Amino acid sequence: MSLLLNRTTFGDPANKGKSLSKEKAHLLLNEWVLNDKLRLHMLQVAHLMKCWAEEKESLDEEDQWRWEMAGLLHDADWDQWPDQHCKKIIEELEQQNIDPEIIHAIASHGPNHFGVQPETKMDKMLYAFDELSGLIHAYSLMRPNSYEGMEVKGVKKRLKEKSFAANVSREEIVDACFRVGIEPEDAIRFIIDHQPDVQLK
Repeated sequence: MSLLLNRTTFGDPANKGKSLSKEKAHLLLNEWVLNDKLRLHMLQVAHLMKCWAEEKESLDEEDQWRWEMAGLLHDADWDQWPDQHCKKIIEELEQQNIDPEIIHAIASHGPNHFGVQPETKMDKMLYAFDELSGLIHAYSLMRPNSYEGMEVKGVKKRLKEKSFAANVSREEIVDACFRVGIEPEDAIRFIIDHQPDVQLK
């Protein structure tokens, strides 16, 4: 099954700056994603994107939401339509006249799968957080105190264990951090510090 999108431009440039309201975005998330584990993952990535936009990029609230929305909806079609992964959510957001930058970030969060390269900082951070967030959460579930007291070296040890969270691509994590220009250790530290804030409501 090919998930290649076979295109590299998304949305209409005239829609720059347009995003869904938070209410509409969460409504879409809850309608499309019935799997609690996947929904939690998307909420976690959304939170990481918002925090990074605020703390590292010093973006205003409107731009923070654009980053957060890209994280919130990046896997929206994976649960019910895995054979249309990325295609369906992109088409939905294009129909709703959403900012092409948000759509491109979603389209490029798995360049090896969708054939779209991460270009902007938003693209690259979504790519970087996606796999790493999942692995760190899996690690938290096997620890007696979850995220409390978690150390970077513990995560790095799990990264070296190919059998642990085997579906998480180590190559993509390294590639993503390289593209952003950050050390994997710094990305891991950021996730450990911010991800515990997220709970399924």
